Amino acid sequence: MLALPPISLYIHYPWCVKKCPYCDFNSHEGDPQADYIAALIRDLDCDLKYLQNRQIHSIFIGGGTPSLMSVNDAKELFKGLRQKLSIPKNIEITLEANPGTFDANKFAQFREVGINRLSIGVQSFNNKNLKFLGRIHSSEEAIQAIREAQKVGFDNINIDLMYGLKDQTTELCMEDLSCAIALQPSHISFYQLTLEANTLFAKYPPKLPAEDNIWEMGEKGAALLQNSGFEQYEISAYGKTPSQHNINYWEFGDYIGIGAGAHGKITDIKGKKVFRTLKPKSPRDYLVQFQLNDSESSVKVVDNITFEFMLNSLRLKDGFNVELFETRTGQPFQVLSSKLDKAIDLDLIEIQKKWIKPTTKGFNFLNELQEIFL
Repeated sequence: MLALPPISLYIHYPWCVKKCPYCDFNSHEGDPQADYIAALIRDLDCDLKYLQNRQIHSIFIGGGTPSLMSVNDAKELFKGLRQKLSIPKNIEITLEANPGTFDANKFAQFREVGINRLSIGVQSFNNKNLKFLGRIHSSEEAIQAIREAQKVGFDNINIDLMYGLKDQTTELCMEDLSCAIALQPSHISFYQLTLEANTLFAKYPPKLPAEDNIWEMGEKGAALLQNSGFEQYEISAYGKTPSQHNINYWEFGDYIGIGAGAHGKITDIKGKKVFRTLKPKSPRDYLVQFQLNDSESSVKVVDNITFEFMLNSLRLKDGFNVELFETRTGQPFQVLSSKLDKAIDLDLIEIQKKWIKPTTKGFNFLNELQEIFL
């Protein structure tokens, strides 16, 4: 039976200093628009009906480069959020940050407005790799940014790291990871560079290491992280403190999405359906739309809900239980029977006491496992 899950809030801040050649996110070079914060609050007003009397579970401000936001804008944003939402004390509130935009005084004030977790897009501690990736910071600036963030009181920090980069060897990859670990963050996102459509790298593909070498980087990197106390809980996430916002995504929880190009996922108990919301992608179009107080999100009902659930939940290393599937999808667990049997026969999934989880093989070949449920 369909039940209301926890609901999070995602806020998209679309501006950045420079568009990276691998980036397929909705990011735009240029100066932030002065009236964007007011538009975010009007956007939220339109989506308040989706809360259905729930408190906010977590907040994530992504981009773009949200660390470009001024302190005054951050204060205005959080004043508006607290006026309209029930935000429990000490919930996880994350801001994505670029080391090239770091200022200790500014980040201390970000912490004062309520942000208590940073996700810092380092990508590499090797300056040659950073130049290849088009990043605006150096290795030294990244290290300084993390240390300064810790000094002003951030004790929940994620470091983003990529592997499988041009000319990267396994040894160089391990040096990157060792540098990240030595900085003692609470979380590390360690993921392979992929050439996404509509990016500069897709148009002009760089020569990357051989697949076997990339596989070795992933395997040895995972072992190093595990041995250093970072528990892998999701395909590319390793945490001493797992991200509550990310877990809500992977467990097929709900979330409101506000901002240019933001999308949300909402459970409608009365209508017995799950639907997604989508906001205009262009910041200009977004600002025009939310000058109107009665503006509405674009809404699309999730048709293949069992596949979408499996697409998310199979990313979790520990998997999920039968009850979670049934309450998040509204479907009886038996609808999965034939596909589960196929996955079990291929040694991609195991079931123990109504708990379903990928095997080691299934976790390593996640795309193949997910496709079974398409």
